[in-house]
Amino acid sequence: MSRRIAIILARGGSKRLPRKNVLPLGGRPMLAWSVSAALDAGCFDRVLVSTDDARIAAIAREAGAEVPFLRDAAADDQAPSSEATLVALRQAEAHWDERYETVAQLMANCPLRNARDIRDAMTAFDSGAAPAQISAFRFGWMNPWWAARLQADGQPDWLFPEARSARSQDLPPLYCPSGALWLARRAALMAAGTFYAPGHVLFPMSWMSAMDIDDEDDLRMAEACFHLERISR
Repeated sequence: MSRRIAIILARGGSKRLPRKNVLPLGGRPMLAWSVSAALDAGCFDRVLVSTDDARIAAIAREAGAEVPFLRDAAADDQAPSSEATLVALRQAEAHWDERYETVAQLMANCPLRNARDIRDAMTAFDSGAAPAQISAFRFGWMNPWWAARLQADGQPDWLFPEARSARSQDLPPLYCPSGALWLARRAALMAAGTFYAPGHVLFPMSWMSAMDIDDEDDLRMAEACFHLERISR
């Protein structure tokens, strides 16, 4: 049976929202929610947190993840997440002397994705033939078909001028990638160097599960969604 590894990326040097990956959310460090989701999903042989920060590593271990080493490259804000995952994958395979045929990347700043989201995504990935699968959400009330760049004089530069006069219900849905859960077959990831491998597919999940937290406004929205979800249960 092929082995699977979940790699949760949690770099220490966030600039827009300092130490965002371990900020409190719902009474726990943000990172802990991703660790719990990966563990509870029951899909992985290893749940590894890849970080360059010893304090984050300690928090990850307390949450139940494995952190036998710190990331030794691709730890700055210029490194693409796929590169960071490949670094962690090579470190993991060397450390445990194991080979993982399915690689999952979870971003620690996507704390609202849960175990069921992961299981659903994994089922879709296993039943298909795509080399990689990237989580996405459908645009809702902020209709991207009506997007415009704003020029210096305030005039709009419409990105889709042909859709400007259409009714929203007549326009096809559009989707945006999210860092919640990326999956890839090892060979395809290694060959392409990215989860955006030729032939990759998108896997839609709810906008709440797919939420990326990158700044203060995102954090406030996530807190509101977190409490709303708990109240509705």
